[in-house]
Amino acid sequence: MIGKENDSKQLSLNNSKLSPHVHDEESLKRIINRLSRIEGHVRGIKTMVKDNRPCPEILNQVAAVRGAISGVAKIILEEHLEECLVRAVNEGNLEAEIKELKDALNLFTS
Repeated sequence: MIGKENDSKQLSLNNSKLSPHVHDEESLKRIINRLSRIEGHVRGIKTMVKDNRPCPEILNQVAAVRGAISGVAKIILEEHLEECLVRAVNEGNLEAEIKELKDALNLFTS
């Protein structure tokens, strides 16, 4: 039941009528590089599991990935506040943009 609730929240975010969120090339590169490192780290954890490494070692690596993902989320949130919300103010679309942000933040707490 929880999965269906999150799926419906996700669908409402994906069907947004808001303007596209455009970020500068340097910012995109920084986020993509971090995500690529996280992806490699997750593959390493998968190998650890296949190799029957001790559970505490695996859990340490899982915690590191969780921290890295939180770091990426923080960067995206900061940029959203600094760029996307400013653009929404200029376009007269702030209320809708804030609602979308609240919906996205709710996914972090559910």
